[in-house]
Amino acid sequence: MLIRIHVKQLRLGMHVHEFCGSWMDHPFWRGAFLLDDPKDLQTILSTGIKEVWIDDAKGLGLDNGKKEAEVAQEVEATLGQAAAQTPPPPGTKPSRVDTAQEAARAVMICAKSKQAVTSMFQEARMGKALNAENALPIVEEISSSVLRNPGALIGLARLKDKDDYTYMHSVAVCALMVALARQLGLNEEQTRQAGLAGLLHDVGKMAIPMEILNKPGKLTDEEFAVVKSHPAEGHKMLLEGQGVGDVALDVCLHHHEKVDGSGYPERLANEQISLHAKMGAVCDVYDAVTSNRPYKNGWEPAETLRKMAEWSKGHFDPVIFQAFVKSIGIYPVGSLVKLESNRLAVVIEQTEKSLLLPKVKVFFSIKSNTRIVPEILDLSKPLSKDKIVSHEDPAKWNILNVQELWSGQAAPSNGKPGKA
Repeated sequence: MLIRIHVKQLRLGMHVHEFCGSWMDHPFWRGAFLLDDPKDLQTILSTGIKEVWIDDAKGLGLDNGKKEAEVAQEVEATLGQAAAQTPPPPGTKPSRVDTAQEAARAVMICAKSKQAVTSMFQEARMGKALNAENALPIVEEISSSVLRNPGALIGLARLKDKDDYTYMHSVAVCALMVALARQLGLNEEQTRQAGLAGLLHDVGKMAIPMEILNKPGKLTDEEFAVVKSHPAEGHKMLLEGQGVGDVALDVCLHHHEKVDGSGYPERLANEQISLHAKMGAVCDVYDAVTSNRPYKNGWEPAETLRKMAEWSKGHFDPVIFQAFVKSIGIYPVGSLVKLESNRLAVVIEQTEKSLLLPKVKVFFSIKSNTRIVPEILDLSKPLSKDKIVSHEDPAKWNILNVQELWSGQAAPSNGKPGKA
């Protein structure tokens, strides 16, 4: 049985199933393991991770931890708060284009943005000064795509190649920051600066040796310290550049801070962390943990939101997190879901009525275990009798073309089709 406990309750002989936090916050990037080394215990206590899941079937247990059912109830309550928020009146949001239509444009925008970010970051790696004005056209294109249909580019940017992670992660975080800024009601200039901050937030990764950045195993304490230096290194790079505003500087330095003060590099807490840095923290973690890495496959979008809701009390600002959920949906575009009708569907678009009632494409009958003729269902329509009962892992059903199903665009041949 899985039990969630505080890290201070950890003892040698317990089996660590999962850390309650992003894998960027600790050096144990290979997952579950038996805690049998005192040095590993000390490392966990020093990381800032507050809670872990242990498996008492594989190691020592604990009577006073939280059980899975109790935690799941808390998570659904947190997400339910976002779903219960009153949607905007009809006509207050700009009309959006069809997801598949925008996806075709988003493919080109992603390719162009990746090329520009790669060039800009590689110049930074070589010590050349960065000019933020060169990045503004990229931000404008990404922002326009998000305005037309936020799910399309955000969904495509998430499905990045492992080798292109750092560059496409910057593109994805830019798009997520723009969507979140609009959800929070920030003005056009604030939204533009948020997008630019998202694009530049990880430039400090260029100061980290590639063999550490892509190491497919546990990091040494020294290597983990090097990884954690990237916000400060990036801040230095941006200070030496041109046209970099205060928002980008702030988000670059503070996107790994946590509201409980356990983050880095300055261990800021609550009001000490700016609005934009709190936004950056949520957007950075979401894209990071839904992306494939050399050492770990990403989580599915809907599952990621539930994990983030589980950590949210000490990790994220609750108001910002609620707005983030609302900006991408409880079932983000590209999520595989099971319907009450015993069919599988992929989420293709959010609706204004409810975060629990998106537009989906039904394509698989569980009863007959076979593909069926695809059908578009708007679950928010009064005549719709179906509803989502769970989110699903495509790997469980051997569904390899989830991206193509929702976007109309085939997954890259060197990517992981259908996987986050």
